[in-house]
Amino acid sequence: MIMMMKTTKQAWFLALMCALLAFAFVRAEDETVEEDLGKSRDGSRTDDEIVKREEEAIQLDGLNPAQVKEIREKAEKHMFQAEVNRMMKLIINSLYKNKEIFLRELISNASDALDKIRLISLTNDTALHATEEMTIKIKADKEKNMLHVTDTGIGMTKMDLIKNLGTIAKSGTSEFLNKLTEMQSEDQTTSELIGQFGVGFYSAFLVADKVIVTSKHNNGTQHIWESDSNEFSIIEDPRGNTLGRGTTITLVLKEEASDYLELETIKNLVKKYSQFINFPIYIWSSKTETVEEPMDEEETKEKDEKETDGDDEAAVEEESEEKEKTKKVEKTVWDWELLNDIKPIWQRPTKEIEEDEYTAFYKTFSKDTDDPVAHIHFTAEGEVTFKSILFVPKTAPRGLFDEYGSKKSDYIKLFVRRVFITDDFHDMMPKYLNFIKGVVDSDDLPLNVSRETLQQHKLLKVIRKKLVRKTLDMIKKIAEEKYEETFWKEFGTNIKLGVIEDHSNRTRLAKLLRFQSSHHESKQSSLEQYLERMKEKQDKIYFMAGANRKEVESSPFVERLLKKGYEVLYLTEPVDEYCIQALPEFDGKRFQNIAKEGLKFDESEKGKERHEAMEKEYEPLLTWLKDKALKDKIEKAVLSQRLTDSPCALVASQYGWSGNMERIMKAQAYQTGKDISTNYYSGQKKTLELNPRHPLIKEMLNRVKETEDDMTATDLAVVLFDTATLRSGYQLPDTKEYGDRIERMLRLSMNIDLNAQVEEYEEIADDEQEEGKDDEAKEEDAEESEETDETEEQTEESTDVKDEL
Repeated sequence: MIMMMKTTKQAWFLALMCALLAFAFVRAEDETVEEDLGKSRDGSRTDDEIVKREEEAIQLDGLNPAQVKEIREKAEKHMFQAEVNRMMKLIINSLYKNKEIFLRELISNASDALDKIRLISLTNDTALHATEEMTIKIKADKEKNMLHVTDTGIGMTKMDLIKNLGTIAKSGTSEFLNKLTEMQSEDQTTSELIGQFGVGFYSAFLVADKVIVTSKHNNGTQHIWESDSNEFSIIEDPRGNTLGRGTTITLVLKEEASDYLELETIKNLVKKYSQFINFPIYIWSSKTETVEEPMDEEETKEKDEKETDGDDEAAVEEESEEKEKTKKVEKTVWDWELLNDIKPIWQRPTKEIEEDEYTAFYKTFSKDTDDPVAHIHFTAEGEVTFKSILFVPKTAPRGLFDEYGSKKSDYIKLFVRRVFITDDFHDMMPKYLNFIKGVVDSDDLPLNVSRETLQQHKLLKVIRKKLVRKTLDMIKKIAEEKYEETFWKEFGTNIKLGVIEDHSNRTRLAKLLRFQSSHHESKQSSLEQYLERMKEKQDKIYFMAGANRKEVESSPFVERLLKKGYEVLYLTEPVDEYCIQALPEFDGKRFQNIAKEGLKFDESEKGKERHEAMEKEYEPLLTWLKDKALKDKIEKAVLSQRLTDSPCALVASQYGWSGNMERIMKAQAYQTGKDISTNYYSGQKKTLELNPRHPLIKEMLNRVKETEDDMTATDLAVVLFDTATLRSGYQLPDTKEYGDRIERMLRLSMNIDLNAQVEEYEEIADDEQEEGKDDEAKEEDAEESEETDETEEQTEESTDVKDEL
């Protein structure tokens, strides 16, 4: 009994000593951990919580906390290069302002690793012996706060992990290409390769506290690389070869980055950035399925009891069949879900792609429900090589000209080696082509730079130039009927703006222009078609601008031209005249605004002599108009060669504003009336052209010859001037004066005395109004007294009735 008590005390004493030693050891470990995490968000937690969190932080499949702890103790510790630490700051502050691109970078690196092993397998049959699977898999673990990205690519050896991940941008691409070039023939393409890990890998630290890389290369054993961005460690994986071949990147996410563990977030990021990666991308996801399971005995009995109440025929059938009875149950099933089922068709030869495939691709990436009007698929080579597919939509996007020039267009999506980079560009396409949709995929642009840096990249300017040329070629090839009915109605204004803005492509754009014409009432005409219909000796392209076709057709300026059979282009949109002014000539023919000076006709010698004779005859009238009747209103008065029916017209100088242009400029929202240029052009005097064959002009000449002080002739001259101002598209400076003059002419024509006054409106005197009010008040009082009397009589009658009752 005494011996048993001594044994018990010794055991208890040994247990106590072990506990104290364990506590001291853990305490020492805790102090080390706490020192490491003193600046972390867990600095305020207890020592036990910190130890537990650190052990769980790198808990990988197949490793318990004790094994993880052992790994950390035995792992080789390394420090990053100083350049890497500086690069970390660069990534966070400059290169990657958008944290979500970390997944794009990791998937891109995985794709490159797969590219490498695929190319090696072409010359090495054993390259894919470990696994023939060529995939990228993403798995989110919410419980452990981890995100895993696994590929079956080439993998990395221990030295690869140290060299590639420990030094800046040491991707090994140059060495890989050199070795591959020695092994392969010159016909094989290797330009698509990029590094296994460039600076893009370090973007993982934007969202992760720790990054763990597990990798297996065909020529080495599986190793684990771990880093918290300050230092990194590496050790051989005690689990052995669990990957077969490839790499798994595990991110221990920060608290604020927990959203990247949501399946929908991951799916959206993959769809946004990596949906055109060559290799399949899977995500571990769940779905609810309805399955049939065998029923329990109790459920079977219940069902049999219910069925006995049914008809006998059904029972006989069931007995004869003797089938096993089942029930439908909803179950949650976890499986790998494919995310990038859309293939980058621009990488395929054009001969292999059907029209339906182009249409389906367009609707998928543009979210448009209509078929495109046209498309072009091409590969550009030279200073920069890229592949592209461009589309012309059927309808113009809403608000196409809202904030024109300053509004960002996201219709052109830039890819680098099938990895989406950005669609946030001002200069990928010129402003007038902001409706074009498509993709551009280049192998020559840098992948790991920000949009701001890429915006200024010199190769981008080369890409823009080639895109514009190909776009204009695509538009030019649209069938004429479809071009006029669909494209021109939606995007005609864009082409006209292009003529104004794009000097280098002005000739190409001019061939795409369409205008209304006197040749056809509804069908529009191109400039090439106009040249084909020109008269033999016609050396200019005639055009007239106005608010609408009716106004232009009834303009006095087109009378003689139409009568002689010349075709006139009708510019009825506000941008049309700007467009033609920016286009000095087309195919050697200059443009002539028939509302301005310079319009001449090829006349015979007799015609010229007759015109000179008429000028001498009308010289008194022309001088009188300039120096007396319309002094300070016109530059000069001349006889017109362009008028047939109208008495006169107001013609602008060659470099002045036409009536249509003046109307547009004065209607500008920013117009204040203080602009020097606007005031100069609007204040220019015009030339008054007279039609010597018109009876009004002849009568005015006769009156002026008799006496220059004839008031009727003066009024007629001013009225004709005002009328010509309006008919020529200009505005009258004083509409009241014009109205008074018209009234004077009407009085004379109707033999009404010019001094006859308008009858004054008789106002009702204030006294009369007050008397009328008094009378009305008296009448109202009388009516009220009558109503009072009637009420009193009725009250008396009702009282008598009550008394009788």
